[in-house]
Amino acid sequence: MKSFIRNYRFTLILLGSILLGGAIGLQFGPSAQVLQPLGDLFLNLLFMMIVPLVFFSISSAIGNMSGMKRLGKIMGSILIVFFLTALIAAGLGILGTSIINPLKEADISSIKGFMTSPEESASTEEISFLGQLVNTFTVTDFSLLFSKSNMLQLIVFSVLFGIATALAGDKGKPIATLLSSGSAVFMKMVSIIMYYAPIGLGAYFASIIGQLGPQLLEGYARAFVLYLAITGIYFLGFFTLYAFIAGGSMGVKVFWKNALTPSISALATCSSAACIPINLAAVRKMGVPTDIAETIVPLGANTHKDGSVIGGVIKIVFLFTLFGKEMTSVSSILSIFAVSFLVGAVMGAIPGGGMIGEMLILSVFGLPPEVLPIIAVISTIIDAPATLLNSTGNTVCAMLVARLVEGKNWLKDAINNKNIEAPF
Repeated sequence: MKSFIRNYRFTLILLGSILLGGAIGLQFGPSAQVLQPLGDLFLNLLFMMIVPLVFFSISSAIGNMSGMKRLGKIMGSILIVFFLTALIAAGLGILGTSIINPLKEADISSIKGFMTSPEESASTEEISFLGQLVNTFTVTDFSLLFSKSNMLQLIVFSVLFGIATALAGDKGKPIATLLSSGSAVFMKMVSIIMYYAPIGLGAYFASIIGQLGPQLLEGYARAFVLYLAITGIYFLGFFTLYAFIAGGSMGVKVFWKNALTPSISALATCSSAACIPINLAAVRKMGVPTDIAETIVPLGANTHKDGSVIGGVIKIVFLFTLFGKEMTSVSSILSIFAVSFLVGAVMGAIPGGGMIGEMLILSVFGLPPEVLPIIAVISTIIDAPATLLNSTGNTVCAMLVARLVEGKNWLKDAINNKNIEAPF
């Protein structure tokens, strides 16, 4: 019990503060709005961090790849596996929200009146598709990157900067070290700010519930049930499928024989970073070569989070419903896919790291900052199952990468060479 409380302490405190804020809002009604400045302080602190944090985290992850063994083949295989599994996760999330939209039957009229709709462009000049593409991924001046309104453009710049740093070789190592240090420093700053999260989120949630009443509560319940259902399907069904693709029926046996410890650890810690040593030991027992294991597990903990991708889809659909944004066109579906991918890539591997992905959602879609606490509640209630998919998913992905790098007989060779025990 003490271990459970210690591992879930932050999540329990955050959830408790949100529940307390909701109770205050229900009790005092519109008068609870007096607490909103405490929430505004928390939001402003986070939004001050997002530009440098995204730049350092993305460019550092790419810029420090130059020393990896068999870099080209391993990294190419990791990219394919990460992309395809995230694509499947996003598709499952979109399918789930199309069946059960968390806010479909909720009364959101007062919510719409409370929220400020995203401002439409004042210009009526039509822009071609290629012109929109250019404006989506680039800006006309470097200084424009220092704005949370241009997050996709900043991500493109960060990726290019990281690639250039890696390709520069020895001359780029000082920059790579600087990027790594910068990423660590800004993540530590986020951790410091998160100490204020219980007060900030609790105060903001009290203000919101005080003005909106309980209309959101049913939506949260639906979102949680939907996420649990998707988690069960993805964890039991798709992880089994991935293990079968990696090693056939023997791969399924090897995976489930060794997946229990990583799964329990993920649920117990709610931290992909904390599970890295446990996952490394597990994938070695699954027969994955050491160089592949030592590359994909740490990298996956920071950049590959299928649970966060699914959560990102639910949050985006939640907000789209609030603002009456169209979700059936090809462009809107593609935008949900793209942003949910980014959410999975930039979210921190620590408890509370989901706040980064939520800020990215608001920035990309131009949504008002006051909706951040609304979707932050979703992150809090899905934290444990999301970490389960994020962390344990990297172990089965390691098997898939081993299949691509080592060939179809990789698992049989590992058993024949007595690198692992036969799963019988």
